[in-house]
Amino acid sequence: MSNADFEKILETSDEWIHSRTGMRERRYAADGQASSDLATEAARHALERAGLAATDIDCYIVATVTPDYQFPATACIVAANLGAVGKAAFDIEIACSGFIYELPMAASFVRSGVFRRVMIIGVETLSRIMNFDDRSTCILFGDGAGAAIVERTPVESDCFLACELGADGKNPELLYVEAGGSRHPMTAEKLAHKKDKVEMSGREIFKYAVTKMVETSRNVLDAAGLTLGDVDWMIPHQANLRIIEAAAKRLEVARERIVVNIERYGNTSSASIPIALSETIERGRIRDGDVILFTGFGGGLSWGSIAWRWSA
Repeated sequence: MSNADFEKILETSDEWIHSRTGMRERRYAADGQASSDLATEAARHALERAGLAATDIDCYIVATVTPDYQFPATACIVAANLGAVGKAAFDIEIACSGFIYELPMAASFVRSGVFRRVMIIGVETLSRIMNFDDRSTCILFGDGAGAAIVERTPVESDCFLACELGADGKNPELLYVEAGGSRHPMTAEKLAHKKDKVEMSGREIFKYAVTKMVETSRNVLDAAGLTLGDVDWMIPHQANLRIIEAAAKRLEVARERIVVNIERYGNTSSASIPIALSETIERGRIRDGDVILFTGFGGGLSWGSIAWRWSA
């Protein structure tokens, strides 16, 4: 879905969208495709790259705000699609912070000896919950999925350096879908007023996102005994190019060390960081021993950062 496509249905332009978001296009799932379908493909890609079978994974975790159903968990469906029936599987819902929350969760399972290998997947079909009459939100979001496998290594090669997670639920209406839950069950009236679609207060989210990404990134590096000069790659959540640039400027991170692919995919929420990570690996840019700073922000409001030493 290109900016030119939006010009046909909204009072907007490619220049207006790109100058405010950094986006040129985004992808939408095909009719009949659900989040589990995209997640299954991402999982197969990760398994193929790792040279593993689906049954080699002990636990599947899916982060999504667009599950196939209210329940059961989408992760259960993904594991079944892969032929891994009987393995542990569950979902988390923390919006764009999904991968940031999943990674330390998987690492904790592995470190504690509960599981040897955990697959974490971020997947969204946000096109299903967009209000295409709302120019301020519908241009931002895309569909996608990304997956990673976390496995046990010797203690001396532990890759998990530090993390910080946080949330503030005082004002959920800053970024939410109002209707469909127990607080506001769906009614014909709410459906008519498109209360089943994403609503966002853009200015407030922008300020909060930049502040929290900068703050939590610094805290994580301090906890790991690192400086920004030690960071080889910063892989931020791809929400808006202006947010990424503002955070990078405050952190004084060089542009060439920041992974950005928002121009092609838009904001894919929990999928954005694993997609960016996957593309960077495929291009051969990440080397063994590189320090990666993952940082993100999302609905909740939620945020977090992770310092990770890459080990293929």
